[in-house]
Amino acid sequence: MPRRAYDNTRRAEQAGLTRRRVLDAARELLIERGPAAVTMRDVATRAGVSAETVYKTFRTKAALIKDVYDVTLAGDDEPIPMIDRPEIKAVFAATSPRDKLARYAYAARRVGERVGPLLARLLAAASGGDADLAQFRETINRERLVGAGALVGHLAASGGLRVDVEPDRARDIVWTLISPEVYELLVGGRGWSPDEYEQWLAQSLTAALAAR
Repeated sequence: MPRRAYDNTRRAEQAGLTRRRVLDAARELLIERGPAAVTMRDVATRAGVSAETVYKTFRTKAALIKDVYDVTLAGDDEPIPMIDRPEIKAVFAATSPRDKLARYAYAARRVGERVGPLLARLLAAASGGDADLAQFRETINRERLVGAGALVGHLAASGGLRVDVEPDRARDIVWTLISPEVYELLVGGRGWSPDEYEQWLAQSLTAALAAR
């Protein structure tokens, strides 16, 4: 490998490692303290980098929080859309509506386990009047709506959606049932296990959507 190419590769690797270190540090601090009590300098100190590095990489605290959420949601920082990840691909590969919805419930459970503690802190701050986090909540709600619509569209196209449920209504049902607020209410608030949440969600989705 030519020296310049080698140097570029090394710089890219180091930048990636630094970015992951900052994201990990930010996630820890956001869960420990809540977003209002965390500054970019706090994140830099926890990550062992300069505040300039954090600002240069993420620009704003709001952008950093969104990136932390996205990486936590996916489980890694690979640039792979959720729809192309194994848990969701398994939904589309399943043969029956009941199986598709069971696999979707499993995917939603895994997302809840990953983002639950972080999102509880962020949504509480959004409810408290933080404008940036209120915008963040609107953004993730829109993203979840797109995902719910993709599931319903797939069910409808494969003949798995109940004929007496309009697709838009079905999308809204999925959007609500898989909301992080519902996961946090049941698992975080009422002490349900993730297994119990997954079973309930699969049963609820099947009863509401699956063609008979």
